[in-house]
Amino acid sequence: MIIDWHTLNREPSLPELYLRAALRRKITGTTLPDSGLRCWLNVDLKRLADYRKVCGFADNGLLPPTYPHVLAFALQMRLLTAGEFPFPLLGLIHLSNRIRVLRPMGGVNRVRVSVQVQNLQPHAKGATFDLVTTLDDQLGTLWEAESQMLCRGVKLEGEPIEEVLASTLALAEVARWKAPANIGRQYAKVSGDYNPIHLSAVSAKLFGFPTAIAHGLWNKARTLAALADHLPTANIEIAVQFRKPVRLPSEVTLLASAAASSGDLQLVGAGELEHMVGHWRPVA
Repeated sequence: MIIDWHTLNREPSLPELYLRAALRRKITGTTLPDSGLRCWLNVDLKRLADYRKVCGFADNGLLPPTYPHVLAFALQMRLLTAGEFPFPLLGLIHLSNRIRVLRPMGGVNRVRVSVQVQNLQPHAKGATFDLVTTLDDQLGTLWEAESQMLCRGVKLEGEPIEEVLASTLALAEVARWKAPANIGRQYAKVSGDYNPIHLSAVSAKLFGFPTAIAHGLWNKARTLAALADHLPTANIEIAVQFRKPVRLPSEVTLLASAAASSGDLQLVGAGELEHMVGHWRPVA
């Protein structure tokens, strides 16, 4: 698919985009737009420091591997609330996330963020698509990611094809931590993602959840912070699938294989409830 790129002069305003998302509740089609958004952005060092604190990353001079999602969030919101995008943003479910760090992300101050959607596919519960995000500096691409999103209620022809990640290596406990009741609000402040299902039990119940749940990308970020000694800093792909949500508050345990260029990981809760499963590999 050829992308019709639109370059923005500044980062979009989130309050306006949240209002647009709140007013949009209907599915309007089954075709993804062929347009994408780009914008040059500066890394805010205060916001980056706050993000590290909330997610557990040490300040090693590198951007955390999940931080580009924060840089891209307003552009993603703008793309997913545009009139030509067929699905309502509220209610989309984040199924999986794949990150590729192509070069060490040290000394990164100004980057070009690009976002697009692609790969619309039938799913047993509706339809999925990939939200694709890329980070470039003056030398080329630094980082890229795909987030697979599910929209319930969409009818597409064809048979659903589902990739299932599973651990194949021996896993051992690496860390455990508590996800406090307010972690959704803490993460929202540093990421901009104020989805109501993460903020409080009251707002989560409006969308069918008995209590607030942790952001999937906080789970992944907290996991990668705990695995810092296991993972290369570049030429790495880290893929996860989100299984059962982490209800707040709760305690989770991280299992992982030994430090190496490739490995498996699993995040579990009480009663061996599987919250997230994934792996890391060298970039092909």
